[in-house]
Amino acid sequence: MTGTIVKALSGFYYTESGGKIYECKARGSFRKSGVSPLVGDRAEMEKTSDTSGVINKILPRKNATVRPAVANIDKLFIVSSFVNPPPNAFLTDKMTVIARYNNMEPVIVFNKCDMGDFSNWRKIYEKSGFKVYVISAKEKIGIKDLKTELKDCVSAFTGNSGVGKSSLLNAVFGENLIATGEVSEKLGRGRHTTRHTQLYPLPFGGFVADTPGFSSFELDTSDFSLKEKLADCFWDFAPFSANCRFADCTHTKESGCAVLEAVSAGDIEPTRHASYLQLFDGMKDLKPWQNKK
Repeated sequence: MTGTIVKALSGFYYTESGGKIYECKARGSFRKSGVSPLVGDRAEMEKTSDTSGVINKILPRKNATVRPAVANIDKLFIVSSFVNPPPNAFLTDKMTVIARYNNMEPVIVFNKCDMGDFSNWRKIYEKSGFKVYVISAKEKIGIKDLKTELKDCVSAFTGNSGVGKSSLLNAVFGENLIATGEVSEKLGRGRHTTRHTQLYPLPFGGFVADTPGFSSFELDTSDFSLKEKLADCFWDFAPFSANCRFADCTHTKESGCAVLEAVSAGDIEPTRHASYLQLFDGMKDLKPWQNKK
């Protein structure tokens, strides 16, 4: 039988299959192969009792990240708020790169729309080709559309502390599933800070990943492979980059760079290109032997 690993804790892998959770151990062969099961993995398993089993094989992964340790994330929801803290273009763009590099779909979420107008931010990211949701978790504005986006996917949320991720999850899960006062405890909020990654099933289909530090996805700027693929992670560059004069154009200062021309013409948002330049500057001295993928 096959299942999804929804929690890993103290050498046990809690695996969901057919609506039931089985406490599983991994075969010793995993240690020899150097492959460790991750939360989010699809696995072949066999039952040893009505509540336990053994994981025999990890099925091919769509993606896997080290920090946090999680696999097969379909969508990364990048959350900002109107104030405390306000949106940060570089942080948002960095997270879209993490998503693209790891074969996740980035989805932009602006929370606390009851406190101000996100029109300019929405314009930037919709123009750049992203799905954008403007919501208020507090006032339940836009939550229905967000649920549709989450349906039948394995998703994770990331964003600065204070942007309202906990309130957003509260609104998504709903009081019919978890009483409002129990959400923090069940999902590891506040005093019950979570120390392990876990997938929580959504009542309408799909899972949400809860990770230590609440989705503290990190970008490895010491990876030469990322340097090579950085421009590709800015998908709004693609319609123009093929027209650059030089095949190895870095889109930073070259004469005949179609991306730079598109920025000047307003076809690429300046904030997006500024984020690209900042990331590129941090990786420009990497060498091919530093390739990690």
